[in-house]
Amino acid sequence: MSFGVMGGFMQPQGHAQVLIRLADYGQNPQAAIDGPRWRVDAGLNVNLEPGFAEEVYDELRRRGHQLKIAGPPEEFYGRGQAAYKLDDGYFAASDGRADGQAVGF
Repeated sequence: MSFGVMGGFMQPQGHAQVLIRLADYGQNPQAAIDGPRWRVDAGLNVNLEPGFAEEVYDELRRRGHQLKIAGPPEEFYGRGQAAYKLDDGYFAASDGRADGQAVGF
């Protein structure tokens, strides 16, 4: 599979999050790219997209993190695309946080 998440300092964080969803949770590339993301900023500041379970927010606060919950998915959490080779074709995915689409012919 070839994939990438662009977004400056969010890039390595986004790559890790997509890979975790693929490898540890068995999600397909589109689901892995579409999932809510978090972004670690300076110190204990963590920005999160909506969509995580309330227990996640509660546990992060318990551990001393300062949380900021974003509005709808935004480009500040990276934008990704993927192309995955299957035995009988390809599976392509494109992030809804930006313009683009996965198209084959």
